[in-house]
Amino acid sequence: MRKFWIALWRVVTFPFRAIWWLVSLPVRLYKKAFAFLTFEPEDRPIVDAFADTVKKPSALMGHLESLRKHLFRMLIAVAFGILLCATYTTQIIDFLAKPVGGINTLKAIDVTESVGVFMRVALLGGFAVALPYLAFEIWLFAAPGLSARARRLGLLGIPLAEVFFVSGIAFSYIFLFPTALPFLLNFMGIQTIPRPSSYINFVTGLMFWIGVSFEFPLIIYVLTLMGIVKPPTLARNWRIAVIVIAVLAAAITPTVDPVNMTLVMAPMILLYFLSIGMSHLALIGRKRPETEAS
Repeated sequence: MRKFWIALWRVVTFPFRAIWWLVSLPVRLYKKAFAFLTFEPEDRPIVDAFADTVKKPSALMGHLESLRKHLFRMLIAVAFGILLCATYTTQIIDFLAKPVGGINTLKAIDVTESVGVFMRVALLGGFAVALPYLAFEIWLFAAPGLSARARRLGLLGIPLAEVFFVSGIAFSYIFLFPTALPFLLNFMGIQTIPRPSSYINFVTGLMFWIGVSFEFPLIIYVLTLMGIVKPPTLARNWRIAVIVIAVLAAAITPTVDPVNMTLVMAPMILLYFLSIGMSHLALIGRKRPETEAS
């Protein structure tokens, strides 16, 4: 009989409890987010943490399980981004083909060539659309090991991931393509009729890697917050960095002429020195809580 009255009470009060749950949801989410953003983890050197992990490998399983969940959600976000961009892929391909006269200029040879081009553009577009959420998932995974200040700054820096990536894509489209494509399409006076697969693979590959290289200052900022990178080290090794950038530019640049290579190298070198400045800012933000604690 007691179970009957308990069940009846739950049925009668269910609408009121549901309304209260919905009304109190923002407050509970706010409290949970505030607690997550303000708690201070134990500050231990990375070497000590690595040594403890080697002694007790089972402690790593929790992190691997958390990483699996984050990667799964990131995969779902990319899938939604691909579905969204698939609706506008034809327009995107036409926009990408503007430097050579539009989508009607491209001449396909293989039967499945157009399908492969469609999927490649949808994949790149889906990644670009989902990038802010991907950065948010990476932040969620790394946040428990960061200080409260570094955690908040990292959260504010998530939109910058999209800004830097889109800036790299825009730089490729506005500055690099108008210089590289005329050289490539009329090299030695031989006119080239671009195929969809070769042209789109070339364009999207270049835009993707230039966009990724524009993320370098943000990556350095995060690594400095985590204590892995220090500004003096970056400043001392700037000559080595320039050589590495030259090698990367030679690999990314579609032509071997110095003009296009300089167009790729110049912003990458500027981004390297910008990353040194952002590393200094991250180091100041990392030291401030330590000074206040002492």
